[in-house]
Amino acid sequence: MKKVFIYTALALTFGACTTQESMESRLLSNMDTTQNAGTDFFEYATGGWRKANPLTDEYARYGQFDALREKSREQLKELVLEQAQKESEFGSNAQKVGDLYNMVMDSTTRNAQGVAPVKPLMDEIAAIKDRKEIIPLMAKNYREGISGIFGTGIGTDIMNSNANQLGLYQGGISMPEKEYYSDNDEVSTNIRNSFREHVKNMFVLHGFTAEEAEKNMEAVMEIETRLAAKHLSRVERRNPLNSYHKMSYAEMKKQIPSIDWDTFYSLLGINGIENINLAHPEAVKEAAKIIDKMSLEKLIAYLQWRVIRSTSNELSDAIEAESFAFYGTVISGKKVQQPRWKRALDAVNGALGDIIGELYVEKHFPPAAKERMTQLVKNLQVALGQRIDAQEWMSDETKKAAHEKLNTFTVKIGYPDTWEDYSKLIIDPALSYAENCRKMSVFGWDKHVEEKWGKPVDREEWHMTPQTVNAYYNPTTNEICFPAGILQYPFFDMSEDDAFNYGAIGVVIGHEMTHGFDDQGRQFDKDGNFANWWTEEDSKSFNERTQVIIDFFNKIEVLPGLNANGQLTVGENIADHGGLTIAMQAFKNATAENPLPVKDGFTPEQRFYLSYSNVWAGNIRDEEIRNLTKSDPHSLSRWRVNGTLPHIDDWYTAFGITENDPMFVPAEERLNIW
Repeated sequence: MKKVFIYTALALTFGACTTQESMESRLLSNMDTTQNAGTDFFEYATGGWRKANPLTDEYARYGQFDALREKSREQLKELVLEQAQKESEFGSNAQKVGDLYNMVMDSTTRNAQGVAPVKPLMDEIAAIKDRKEIIPLMAKNYREGISGIFGTGIGTDIMNSNANQLGLYQGGISMPEKEYYSDNDEVSTNIRNSFREHVKNMFVLHGFTAEEAEKNMEAVMEIETRLAAKHLSRVERRNPLNSYHKMSYAEMKKQIPSIDWDTFYSLLGINGIENINLAHPEAVKEAAKIIDKMSLEKLIAYLQWRVIRSTSNELSDAIEAESFAFYGTVISGKKVQQPRWKRALDAVNGALGDIIGELYVEKHFPPAAKERMTQLVKNLQVALGQRIDAQEWMSDETKKAAHEKLNTFTVKIGYPDTWEDYSKLIIDPALSYAENCRKMSVFGWDKHVEEKWGKPVDREEWHMTPQTVNAYYNPTTNEICFPAGILQYPFFDMSEDDAFNYGAIGVVIGHEMTHGFDDQGRQFDKDGNFANWWTEEDSKSFNERTQVIIDFFNKIEVLPGLNANGQLTVGENIADHGGLTIAMQAFKNATAENPLPVKDGFTPEQRFYLSYSNVWAGNIRDEEIRNLTKSDPHSLSRWRVNGTLPHIDDWYTAFGITENDPMFVPAEERLNIW
């Protein structure tokens, strides 16, 4: 719903405080010292952990992040069950949490109800007699959480970072990216064929005959394939200007006249529109052509599919299982669904995140952790300033502007000062889970409009809940955010020394700071506006240096015949490189007067890089490798180690890597930006 332009550091999850002794034994047990550090550092640093933590059927990938996710889930489960098991006043936060959790857990009721909770939505679509009825119905459904043939929302105007603007976006496809509809290799073709079977199966489960399901599937494939062909790719969307086409509302209506935009937006609670960002013109125009020209029968089938797809996790076990069979197994390689309690917990956490977050912070986030993080961030800011000054390729003019941007970073740590207000949300146990999902969607959309439409950007807004194990940089507010959830082992440990913490959470902090100066973030100034603050020569030099890491990752074969996508992952790869460089600078600053000793046979510098690498320990299925390579701007965990460290000069020194080692990259071919 929210169009938030942020960069995430990790996109995954993670454990608890440890003693020094246990950390050292864990460091050794996580390693595979039969491997050579210069041949495969990922195996050398994490091979022991990977052998001890094989993939179970529940996971497409399982790493240190997921281990922390499980730890956090257990903490959240305890908090949620406390609410679910007590008598609470109707309308209270405890009642909402408890009843929503119990609703998801109640498979008996959901199975008995079958698809009945969404039948009114399906019947309403089936009753369409005129294509003029489509837009009003699509607006109603969009507000209720049913995705449409295009997307819309309110977000920051990148040219005026204090102002919100209305945006119109590409949408309407069901597979992860446009390439799934067009790539013609054997694997992609098989996935498409599986998707066809999935769509048919879902229609049959919703009461359609096999013949009707076949016909409806063909309509869905025809429409989604046309839409996907006009979508911008993930790589194309990395350029902010490719998704920025601000114009008057009148001009947009002139360009796409066949849609009744006034009715559409009025039903969404948005009136008095003067300007709009037609972010993806070709995709929205194609959607309009489809609505205008496609047969009503096919449009009805497609709109019913949007209901089926959007509600697939709200109904019976059979519906959920069929959805998992495609999205969980075919796309990602998972063998079994997660236990119901985890799915229920995720549903509550997603819908009522700040309620859970407030309970989580109170119980699991000590003030001392926030204090130490605050100091770490300050140390990293100093280090980044030093790295900026050290760059001989950058002019004094650009350095001055870079310092101004660095000095105006907003830093958010742990949790927000103000919690979200859920008083207007009603969770009614007398209704089905699916019906309550409609209510939650309406609440979320109306809140989105109320808080953003015609209002300035709220720079205090958090785009992650406190319990989230992740971090982000937002260029339009020039902010870095570290939720409480990430401030645990293996990222952060109050009992550990600086070699460990700077190698883990220090790199995360540096990573987020570097996003302000990566290929995308560098295009935004200190106030969060899309503006060029670089000299022409410095921009040219930056792009030349960036191309080094793009070319390097493009040559990495992640599966037979499938290479990494250097263009898609360039921002995250730059941020990993910057995070390591800045964190090492800060570590050296912090220990300059009191150097750390050798521990367990490893120098402080070696422990720094081992700590970083252990964050990325994990196993992954081939299906998920393929899925993430097509869709994820983050490189695969293995290559966040083996692809990043060979570009860090200090790593060579720390482990004695020479030109005789397979991972050796000549100095003149290494990425060198920060």
